[in-house]
Amino acid sequence: MNFEDGSSAHTLARDSLAPANRAFKQSLFAMLGIGTVNMLVALDQTVVSTALPSIVSDLSGFEYYAWIANAYLLASIVSVPIFGRLGDFFGRKPFLLTAIATFTIASTLCGIANSMLFLVAARALQGIGGGMMVGTAYASVPDLFPDARSRVRWQVVLSTMYGVGTSIGPTLGGFLTEHLGWRSTFLINLPVGLVGLALVLKFLPRMTHRDMQSGQKVQLDLWGATLIAAMLILMQLCLERFPSSGLTEANALLGFLLLVCIPAFLFVESRHPNAIMPLDLFKEADFVKLLVLSILAGMGLFSLLFFIPLLLQAGFGLPPEQAGILATPLAACSALGSVINTRIVVKLKRPVLTLTFGFSLMLLAALGVLTVNASTSHLVLTTSVVLAGIGIGFCLNNMNVFGHNIVGRERFGIATALLQSSRMIGGMLGTTLMGLVVTHSYIYAMRAKIDIGLVPNSLSQVESTLLDPQLLVDETSQRKVFELFKLASYDGHGVLSVAREVMVHSVHIAVGITLVAALAGTLLSVKLLHITLAGRGEQGKRRNSPQSRASTTSGTSEQRVEDK
Repeated sequence: MNFEDGSSAHTLARDSLAPANRAFKQSLFAMLGIGTVNMLVALDQTVVSTALPSIVSDLSGFEYYAWIANAYLLASIVSVPIFGRLGDFFGRKPFLLTAIATFTIASTLCGIANSMLFLVAARALQGIGGGMMVGTAYASVPDLFPDARSRVRWQVVLSTMYGVGTSIGPTLGGFLTEHLGWRSTFLINLPVGLVGLALVLKFLPRMTHRDMQSGQKVQLDLWGATLIAAMLILMQLCLERFPSSGLTEANALLGFLLLVCIPAFLFVESRHPNAIMPLDLFKEADFVKLLVLSILAGMGLFSLLFFIPLLLQAGFGLPPEQAGILATPLAACSALGSVINTRIVVKLKRPVLTLTFGFSLMLLAALGVLTVNASTSHLVLTTSVVLAGIGIGFCLNNMNVFGHNIVGRERFGIATALLQSSRMIGGMLGTTLMGLVVTHSYIYAMRAKIDIGLVPNSLSQVESTLLDPQLLVDETSQRKVFELFKLASYDGHGVLSVAREVMVHSVHIAVGITLVAALAGTLLSVKLLHITLAGRGEQGKRRNSPQSRASTTSGTSEQRVEDK
């Protein structure tokens, strides 16, 4: 059976009770299993972000600071659409179990890493497991609860579990880093992963494609998967290399390969019956807008998540535990915002206002962070991260709900995957750009201060150390510099204070990226105010039917997010 756009029907056959008849206990524990996966991802993001300065200090290599985050994000971005699409065909449970196991093993490898390159490689493996989890876990929710309103209410379980992970993450990361070492921030994933594995294995029902039950083979889009991986890797390498080294022969080759991969990918996907990324999804204007909003939300989330700890530790000289406590509201309040959103979104005549509100709060938060310096009250920073957290909570879950209902049930997996991937792409872009801005701004400003006499000529040997931002998080390097300054009867602490002021200024410049992303998200979300939650009892319809396309094109009819 084919739909009018040529895509095959992806009817789900269940080996357990239908949603209406499934026992409450089974549904609850299934959601707790998915929620534990959600908490595992949240823990990893928030715990590790607090430990990043200490990791760099121990293993050296500040130039790899952003790559600790980006290796994970890049691998996740590649794996999310691939396994999200495979879950549409083969069922999500096998992939979710494999994902948890992969993530847990990779966390162990991260915990025993003895170099930055080993850690980056382990983080990439961890990202593959994380991408598999994200691509399958979120898509399992609409499988369990096809009705959109019911789905929104059940998402409070995910919000709560995410809240547990994000609330304790920064503080736990700071505590573990300071008292047990940064390696423990990765090893903490092991017990959580085992609990999630047990819950998913026992309680999540197996839902498979009807064609698979009838024995019909599904042709896999291997070329599409290969090309999407190549495109994303090349894009990241271009972002990393072009700003620092310009148009070299190697960079030109990377850019050329990227330009070749894009049309090749479009050609393959337009002709494959089971494309990893069905191109007709991009004919749905509202879904494309949701993808852009997801990119912008990712830029805001990950940029603040990874650079506020750097601001606190490198800029203000705070120890990891105290920095973790101050960063906790960002994570905790994202869960709070999500819980509040769950209670009110179903009551709003224009539920997309929650997205507008969320991005507006992120905009205010970015403005607040721009005012923070060493003499500013901690209350200002705390208020800013509270606003950012609540705003993020109002954005993320709603995008999934709106996206699921726009594309139809047979594409839950790929819709979830694209939304999650776009959020991670935003995070990758945000952290990469902010990392480049912070590093280059710091080096430029410190070189200017050295040129006008920040250090005496007799201490020229410390100039290279002062130009390395790692100095601000590496106590060993600081002691060596202080000894040299002491021998020259010069105030080394004063020089370090100047370097910290430069770092704060550099982070402020980078936060401008978050500011622009939040402003763009606020303005774009207004374009989706026509979307509403549908009335009870409606069955899902193909959003790309001729009638739907006519309605979307005219722009005058109210689009309805339908209960599935």
